[in-house]
Amino acid sequence: MTEQHTETDMFRIRSSHRQHGVTLIVVLLILVVVTVLGIGGAQIALLGERSTRYDRDYLIASQAAEAALMDAEFDIRGPNTDAASRVATFNQTDTGLFVPGCGTSTATRGLCEANADNVKPVWATVDFLASGNTAPTVEFGTYTGRVYDAGSTGIRSERRPRYIVELIDDAGPGGNAAGGKTDKMYRITSMGFGPRSDIQVVMQIAFRKEK
Repeated sequence: MTEQHTETDMFRIRSSHRQHGVTLIVVLLILVVVTVLGIGGAQIALLGERSTRYDRDYLIASQAAEAALMDAEFDIRGPNTDAASRVATFNQTDTGLFVPGCGTSTATRGLCEANADNVKPVWATVDFLASGNTAPTVEFGTYTGRVYDAGSTGIRSERRPRYIVELIDDAGPGGNAAGGKTDKMYRITSMGFGPRSDIQVVMQIAFRKEK
């Protein structure tokens, strides 16, 4: 017997083919949407992880900078047990060790004469990354004997923080204005490092040594 397809049967066959084609397109669109959502979710998770890591690294560098400020205060006023202690250097009369551009010798390292008005401040020009015998900044513990745990392994500062001390006029309450004299105080600027040396935090305080 020969099969005979009526016009109605042919219409049903064509309609079925169209339905299969539409279904394929819908499935492909759903796959595209799911893929886009998945990529977006992965990117958000990655950004969140990077943000958390940055916050951690910034905190480590901040703590290092704060530690350097404290070390500078011990350098200025003591008490120090290290043989290189230079507490006597910081007084109102012996100011000759503060030099333009910051000293680099054992006695003057990190001691800076403040720049004149309208000139870029010393702390903005000094190289805090320099190290060794010619560095213009002081590494943590150099004059105090204190220890700071740093290194390239683990979650800690890659290198020890550093600081400089500028000699400035004490214009605040308690400064000596008698006879045209002005007492001196110190501006301490420190730099702390994160787990990578390119993660840096700079902090600054004005410090008055007790008489």
